[in-house]
Amino acid sequence: MRRMRVLAVRCAVWGAVLAVGLGVAPARAAGEATEADLSYHGSAVMRGGRVDVRLTPRNHGPADVSDSTVRLRWSVPLAAGAQRLPAGCARTGRQEVVCRTGALAADELGERIALRVWLRGRPTEVTMAVDTLWGGGAVDRNRSNDRQQVLVLDTGDAYFF
Repeated sequence: MRRMRVLAVRCAVWGAVLAVGLGVAPARAAGEATEADLSYHGSAVMRGGRVDVRLTPRNHGPADVSDSTVRLRWSVPLAAGAQRLPAGCARTGRQEVVCRTGALAADELGERIALRVWLRGRPTEVTMAVDTLWGGGAVDRNRSNDRQQVLVLDTGDAYFF
């Protein structure tokens, strides 16, 4: 039994050495996560307690992502009652909405997400945070570009992130 384990280890090591020498990527181990780098860019406009958000997800790769979820959080509560959100988006808390991005191919842009939320009261400013809630099981080693905060003033001007 011990000889079989030693032989299996030697085969695995030589397989990896051969793969590197030939420039061939070794097969991914079962349960090992793929790597992807998600980011979000867009704008937010506030006027009279209403915030219009448009954002586009991007996967910088190296692997495709079958689906992911972006989270948007505001520094003030959303207005009471139902928010009219687009398909694929849902309110998940007093100050939070999550939206499905859909499949994101490596080094490609995803479909633009556009939503409108109403804030409680008529704040003159709000901080909006954008980040990945779920990355489709992929590992994202560069979290700096998918976590952003933007200060949005009630001016009707677009604030970009």
